[in-house]
Amino acid sequence: MNDLTRLEQSAAKETVSAGRRQLLAGSAGALVAAGVGGWAGPAAAQAKPLPAYVSWKDANSVIVHSATTIETKRSAFGSSVITPAEQLYIRNNLPAPDAAIVADRDSWEVMIEGVKSPRQLSVRELKTMGLETVAMVLQCSGNGRGFFPSKPSGTPWKVGAAGCVVWSGVPVRAVAEALGGMADGMRFMTGSGGEKLPEGLDPKTIIVERSVPMKAMADSLLAWEMNGAPISLAHGGPLRLIVPGYTGVNNIKYIKRLAFTATETDARIMSHGYRISPPGTKGDPSQPSVQEMSVKSWINSPNPDHSMVKAGQVQIQGVAFGGLHTIRRVEVSIDGGRTWQSARLVGPDLGKYAWRQFVLDARLPAGSYTLASRATDSAGNVQPEQRSENVGGYNNAGWVDHAVAVTVA
Repeated sequence: MNDLTRLEQSAAKETVSAGRRQLLAGSAGALVAAGVGGWAGPAAAQAKPLPAYVSWKDANSVIVHSATTIETKRSAFGSSVITPAEQLYIRNNLPAPDAAIVADRDSWEVMIEGVKSPRQLSVRELKTMGLETVAMVLQCSGNGRGFFPSKPSGTPWKVGAAGCVVWSGVPVRAVAEALGGMADGMRFMTGSGGEKLPEGLDPKTIIVERSVPMKAMADSLLAWEMNGAPISLAHGGPLRLIVPGYTGVNNIKYIKRLAFTATETDARIMSHGYRISPPGTKGDPSQPSVQEMSVKSWINSPNPDHSMVKAGQVQIQGVAFGGLHTIRRVEVSIDGGRTWQSARLVGPDLGKYAWRQFVLDARLPAGSYTLASRATDSAGNVQPEQRSENVGGYNNAGWVDHAVAVTVA
């Protein structure tokens, strides 16, 4: 742990310096509204070494796009439900705080506002208020951006800006109840990150601060543990707001303020960033915000990056999730969507927020195939065929984009 802390401290300083250079190179609004990584082919991206603060990750399982954007390889997801921390993607809107904040995790404090008895609480105090565990899909809003032919600004994620992880912490509703309940008229839950903000800029243009509808509080956590271990600095430790079913940006790292509010925050990352903006426009508050995840699936194996598939019996496998709903059915096509077959859901069902593994046992003679998957959730929502075009490259769930071409010999 001491060795890891020293590595994180060193990396944090390097990353803060790099982040400030990025901020000087462009507007603060642009940085938070889009991923900081640029387009790079797999070979070029893989040539980049792991940044020191995540040197503990499995270099063979990830693609390094930049110091703050690291993608899980499609071939690395394997056939287990939970994504190991060493393979989980990284997406930071700002450089991580100094690693000193995880030296004494229990002393980290978060301000709770919009309740009848507002106060600051330490992680040590939060641990006395309740405990729950939730398995959920954590997915960057831009996952699938790399499939957009328009090549939107930001990291060209394919499928690897997602993972299924287990969080433990205190339910937000229990914290609110302990502080007398919410004040009247509150309609949103607003979380503010504890990153160190560069000097000389209006904090509202750069702070990571997001609002979600009050209904999201029902299953939200103030979490201190991920996959059975204290949350690493890279993934938001010592304390992270977890909002199951909502995209990654709404799951605030290093949370320092949790407020129940009557209106959405006016921070730029909320008012203009992460908006579903039609082509040719810029983000503004009138456009839909990137929040709830939709039903989605993709195939992980066979993988086109692997060697040629041997003719005969083949296990076509992948993952599917429904955002706020459980998965009801997954269909697989071996002919690019002309015909579909029902796949089998396998492995444990870890709840509606987790993804489900699926498999189709198929006999494939020699030839070329386009393998696709299409999921349906318990509310009857069906994964769409095509992506929804938007400037930021957000919320791509189209099954056509996520299909894979394989050669069987």
